[in-house]
Amino acid sequence: MADVSSSSGRIGSLDGLRGIAALWVLIGHAMLLTGWHLPLIGDPDLGVDLFIMLSGFLMVFHYQLRENKKPWTDVTTWSSFWTRRFFRIAPLYYVMLAVAVALGPIVFQSRMTIDHFLGVTPQLPERYLDASLKNIMLHLSFLFGLSPAHAFRTPLPDWSISLEMQFYAAFPFLMLISRRLGWLKGTIGFVLAGVAFASAIRAAGINFPMPAFLPLKLHVFAAGMLLAGALNASRGRALAHFALALAFVVIPIGGGMTLMREIVRLLLVIAFFALIFHAHLPRPFAGLMNRLSDVMGNRFCHELGELSFGVYLIHLLIMQPAIAYLIHAYGHDISDFRRFLLSVAITIPITYALSAIGHRFIEMQGQKIGRTLTRRRAPALP
Repeated sequence: MADVSSSSGRIGSLDGLRGIAALWVLIGHAMLLTGWHLPLIGDPDLGVDLFIMLSGFLMVFHYQLRENKKPWTDVTTWSSFWTRRFFRIAPLYYVMLAVAVALGPIVFQSRMTIDHFLGVTPQLPERYLDASLKNIMLHLSFLFGLSPAHAFRTPLPDWSISLEMQFYAAFPFLMLISRRLGWLKGTIGFVLAGVAFASAIRAAGINFPMPAFLPLKLHVFAAGMLLAGALNASRGRALAHFALALAFVVIPIGGGMTLMREIVRLLLVIAFFALIFHAHLPRPFAGLMNRLSDVMGNRFCHELGELSFGVYLIHLLIMQPAIAYLIHAYGHDISDFRRFLLSVAITIPITYALSAIGHRFIEMQGQKIGRTLTRRRAPALP
């Protein structure tokens, strides 16, 4: 049904989406920090939502590819999944966490310069300077997203990293629910449970500075999961998955809910669905989406997708000192738009170069370790 490479089990256009999501977050942050703004493009949270949907999709997609060889009844399937996911995320994250803690004072002073220049409420010092053992241990264990006080407490935009690891921890259980109840009933069930839990903690006065706690974003993960589940479904069932994914992404959890934002979230799901199922669209649209899918799956976009995790982690450590330098050097002598262009021109080449190094020497090595550790298989459960 979808544009899946038979040799690699890969949907090429998703590489382009990953690259777009990372660049969207980078550009959105540049707009927020320079004072020049465009609606929606300047909203990095929407780029993060695209990442989240992609994660939900890819986890289910790869599960479906491997479920005959690695069924969930095998005692090693869960541990292998968790091990590979850990070594996919942790190595580069740990390196960047150490760098961020070391550079915290420099980045904090840069952010103070930016906030003062833009006339916005300054960031709290602990947001950048907390090198306490408790904060470090919570981040090393990826548990920081469970604590409102620590969910957003390093110079990295890493609140979503804990969120991602929580999703990985829950994923096998979510799949078992979906297998037991069926895709539609199962996802409705666990999404409603997540919404109820999120509402309960808000009613109790527990507020997260960023939606780093899984129930606050489970509905967005579920939208991606549903689209992947539609790959092996009939046409009618696939459309039901699509409709439910549209409903999930506009569930009003958390702040920042505006009509335009929700329209963009709907458009993200529509574009995602059209890229995956373009062969089933009306002819003029099918041809257009097929060509777009080919472009987004080309070698260049593949490389952008491969570097997306590094770009996401690294860019603010480069961008904030760069913008502070531009403010010191030029002040109000240049326009907000020119400051934005200069900051992007400085940030993008350095960030992507460092991301390429990190991908080659850290991420890929971590993935090799994960594969090595999960080669042995244990007997199936009775």
